[in-house]
Amino acid sequence: MYIPALKRLHILVLRSFLGPFILTFLLVVFILVMQFLFRYINDLIGKGLEMGVIAEFLLYLSTSMVPMALPLALLMAALMTFGNLGEYNELTALKSSGISLQRIMMPLIILTLVISIAAFFFSNYVLPVANLKMRSLLWDIQRQKPEFQIAEGIFYNGIEGYSIRIGDKSSKNGMFYHIRIYDHTEHQGNTTVTYADSGTMKLTSDERYLVMTLYNGRTYAEIQAERRTRRDYSYPMRRDKFQEQVMTIEMTGFGLDRSDESLFRGNYNMLSLAQLKHFEDSISNDINIINQGVIEAINRTTYHIYKRAVPPPPIGTVNKQEMIVHKLNLDSLFNSLSKPYKLQMITQALSQARSNLNYVTTSFMNKDSKVRRLRRYQIEIQRKFTLSFACFIFFFIGAPLGAIIRKGGLGMPTVISVLFFLVYYVISLSGEKFVRESIIPPFHGMWVSTIVLFPIGIYLTYKAATDSAIMNMETYTNMLRKIKRYLRYNFIKLRYS
Repeated sequence: MYIPALKRLHILVLRSFLGPFILTFLLVVFILVMQFLFRYINDLIGKGLEMGVIAEFLLYLSTSMVPMALPLALLMAALMTFGNLGEYNELTALKSSGISLQRIMMPLIILTLVISIAAFFFSNYVLPVANLKMRSLLWDIQRQKPEFQIAEGIFYNGIEGYSIRIGDKSSKNGMFYHIRIYDHTEHQGNTTVTYADSGTMKLTSDERYLVMTLYNGRTYAEIQAERRTRRDYSYPMRRDKFQEQVMTIEMTGFGLDRSDESLFRGNYNMLSLAQLKHFEDSISNDINIINQGVIEAINRTTYHIYKRAVPPPPIGTVNKQEMIVHKLNLDSLFNSLSKPYKLQMITQALSQARSNLNYVTTSFMNKDSKVRRLRRYQIEIQRKFTLSFACFIFFFIGAPLGAIIRKGGLGMPTVISVLFFLVYYVISLSGEKFVRESIIPPFHGMWVSTIVLFPIGIYLTYKAATDSAIMNMETYTNMLRKIKRYLRYNFIKLRYS
């Protein structure tokens, strides 16, 4: 009877956990998506995007927010689940029947382990594709011109080569009145202008052309000097009067032109683990080549200077008895040279030193650029693993903390979850910044937040398993009283000794 009861307990705990987990996960993803949309609201509104494009963008955007939402959702769900069990004394009843907290947590530990493993594969295979498609689509939307809308009494310059102004617009029949169109396609200023009493404007079905039907108007065109005939020199301006005229203008830049996704594929957050490793090895090899090139260039130029500056001894002036190896003394060698050779040697040395300095400066600027790129790829490599461990650690913070505070709902768990997540996020950002600036190694910088929170999870799990009242204010008050008495006793003893 014990095993079936235990299975029913596991099902109860899983049901209590899955509801809050799914709810909080969707809620956090929604909040992060809204925060992103508010950042890019000026690039998105007024573009006349189709519902399919908007849905596609939101799908990719929501997918890219999973790494931020998943750990926080696990933390909040664990807090709410065990907070509810503790608030309604279900946790106390289970413990009094001989079931330990570890046994109660076991199905959720297994579930969290599965989620953590799935999070790694998600960040390695799904997330790069989602980031690639989301960023490329966002770039296309940003390049798209705003939707064609002409306001009354304002010049509209959204169409390349034209400036259009309407005086009034009828809401009944869609007619425009007092139309003025300046043609700047020749890039010669206001040389061609069209006035019309009224007219209509509509886009073609593919939205590539604007068809304007104008009524009762005139067109004034100033003929440019290079296009004038002999007759035009007497009459340099042409004036046309019309009762009805149809103008067709190409709407370049208004449609959503999808760019080639391969242009964005080299970005560090759009690569899988194997691709990141490939780029890391390639850039590391480039850095080694730069270092070796600097050393070889300096050694090579130094050798050639010495060879050119020091003249060979005259032939036949050295005896065999004088051919003894002595320690090379640079000062004596330099003093043995004649004055022209000394001047030549100094000039060549200064010139080569300046050349070497420029070469070394350029090489190390190139090296610094590659090191910064290398750090970006190394950060992303470590981030693939930190997401999984963050999910696991946040569960071991939320579950025991919920059992300790014994408060369910969205109030207290939300506050505590946000505080812990802010601590984790700030430490992660600080570590990542230190890695980008090459202050600390990538492993230490990206894992520092996990290293900080891991002992907290162990401590809370131990306290919850032993029923320690760490949230009881009386415990901390008694501790402060003991510390106060101890300090007072030592102060009096020191004063009268």
